[in-house]
Amino acid sequence: MPEIQLSGSGHGWIERWCLSKIVKAFGGAPFEVRLWDGTRLTLSDEPPVAVIEVRDRAALVALVLRPELGFGEGFAAGRIEVQGDLVGLMEAINRAWEKAYPPSARRHLDRGRQGASTATSRNNVHRHYDLGNSFYRLWLDEAMVYTCAYYEHADMTLEAAQHAKLDYVCRKMRLSPGDRVVEAGCGWGALALHMAKHYGVSVRAYNISQEQLAYAREQAARAGLADRVTFLDADYREITDPCDVFVSVGMLEHVGSHHYAALGTVLERVLHPAHGRGLLHFIGRNHRRPFSAWAERHIFPGAYAPVLSEVFTEVFEPHNLSVLDVENLRLHYVRTCADWLARFERRLPDVRALFDEKFVRMWRLYLASSQAAFSTGDLQLFQVVFGVAADNTLPRTRHHQAARDVGRVM
Repeated sequence: MPEIQLSGSGHGWIERWCLSKIVKAFGGAPFEVRLWDGTRLTLSDEPPVAVIEVRDRAALVALVLRPELGFGEGFAAGRIEVQGDLVGLMEAINRAWEKAYPPSARRHLDRGRQGASTATSRNNVHRHYDLGNSFYRLWLDEAMVYTCAYYEHADMTLEAAQHAKLDYVCRKMRLSPGDRVVEAGCGWGALALHMAKHYGVSVRAYNISQEQLAYAREQAARAGLADRVTFLDADYREITDPCDVFVSVGMLEHVGSHHYAALGTVLERVLHPAHGRGLLHFIGRNHRRPFSAWAERHIFPGAYAPVLSEVFTEVFEPHNLSVLDVENLRLHYVRTCADWLARFERRLPDVRALFDEKFVRMWRLYLASSQAAFSTGDLQLFQVVFGVAADNTLPRTRHHQAARDVGRVM
């Protein structure tokens, strides 16, 4: 165990206790902690990927008592600084935390709080997605896709990878001209417009973000697709439109496990009883645990990343829906987050023109910690294809997923 060397004046039992707790939780991790007077704590014999500079006693105590909140809020406020590789630091912290507190040692998650009423959901969405289209336009791709891209080739740009993701989702759902599609949580409308334009389907897309809906409707009008794509201001629980295909990309994280039964009821209500099918694309985990306390408070209020068993037993099983295909695109999200972070950093002057420095630091940490969470396996990215149990028209192979022109009309 590293020896704690205290220098300077004024150190007492509080500093010594805090540093001993850091050693216990993160001993062996390749980073260094430096206090406001130059005191240094090295946790590993390996070269440090970064140095955490704690600039006052209150920030140190908060870091120890509630690590996620203490680090995130301290960093955003400038009371904690990171010298070195921020993504590498977050990866080191994740690995050390997983080793110190494996799943078997954690208390069971209180799942009763994981869910939100319609009114609360609208407020949660407003706090994140209604920050302004001008902000997201700075660092997302041209189509404004805010979910995991699909890098078929290592040298793909973010734009190309997001286009490939949209097409991949369509192929997985076996879209055909004339299909009626319902999309829950449509973002800025990229998937809905792609489905209508390239696969000849009609789409009713639901969202409760005012900024996103305004943008999506404008894009539909510009593309001449307003007659085939309807964007509706309504919660997923209000969906009643009969459909052949149901798709949700990046919304399940906001549903919360307490409301999975409600989502399952919607699927049973709207899917065609003979050939209804769909796809859920969502951030998940390998074991149950709450979302990051800092991210939930400051970035994604009400968020929860489920394990597959929760989705299977609470969304699909009660309604006799068959799981047809499961794929984990975790490494694609590592690359997506890296591209987002790089683009965000390149547009810092423009971000600062819109928001204050605390916001800039908060979002830098969010994007970096997201990349680290996927690279260390703390988070997963699942695509689950499902369908009604009685459908006997299912393909016998997965060839349709790889064949790029299957189903496309233009």
